[in-house]
Amino acid sequence: MIKVMITCRNRLGITKKCIQALQKHSELPHQIYVYDNLTDYRTDDHFSYFSKLYREGIIHQLTFNTKASTFNAFSKAVACNQFGHNHLQDPDKNKYTFLLFLDNDIIVTPGWDSKVRKVWKHIIKHKMKNILAVSQFPGGIMKRNEKVTLGGFESELGKLGGSGFWSLRPNFFETVGFLDVAPLVGANKKHDQNYWRKMETLTNGKSYIAGIKTKLAYHTGSIAGSVCNQLTRKNNDIKFVESDEKIESMTFDDFYEWISNIPQLAKW
Repeated sequence: MIKVMITCRNRLGITKKCIQALQKHSELPHQIYVYDNLTDYRTDDHFSYFSKLYREGIIHQLTFNTKASTFNAFSKAVACNQFGHNHLQDPDKNKYTFLLFLDNDIIVTPGWDSKVRKVWKHIIKHKMKNILAVSQFPGGIMKRNEKVTLGGFESELGKLGGSGFWSLRPNFFETVGFLDVAPLVGANKKHDQNYWRKMETLTNGKSYIAGIKTKLAYHTGSIAGSVCNQLTRKNNDIKFVESDEKIESMTFDDFYEWISNIPQLAKW
């Protein structure tokens, strides 16, 4: 069993495709925990869509966060803490195959989870205790210093990496911990940077992330619109109306074929 945390804000069209990809392309049982943070566009549509998924048993937790419930801090960091505290209450918390941080603009590929499971089995078998996260390559992974084969896949070990797609050990929150929210008040980023520092400290400067050289997911922020980038530029228009309507109007198969043939999306 896998636990998936999905964070979203507006961009309902790409959220739907993200969840459809999980449903269509996953081979292992999974639970989906959704954190809808500060949505202010098509709010009724968000409630209606998630209500349907709730009734069908597709999502296992739904949290609508506001500016107050996220303390005016970076909402992804607060949502991540919420997910982690919930996970620690689970009597079976250490029996999960892995946890997954997933941004709503990440579209997983067929069999992604079976591939990641093979890699984690290799890491655990060979007691690679410093590897705390698994993602795809390059996925933003920097300071790469070792080429290895993990679970039959060419991979590289390194640091940093984008948490839009982070596969983590089930005891991640017990070992790495939670983020301090106070320094993130008024911020629109720094979830990743703060976790990089925590993992750097925990591993005494060793590489802590493994990047698999196979396509596990497509990062579609460049076509769906990047919420963080807009907010960082002090642009509060994060509705992305045209791209949202275009993405939602497409069938999943047509959408997946489209993104599979965009060269820039293959570079992440």
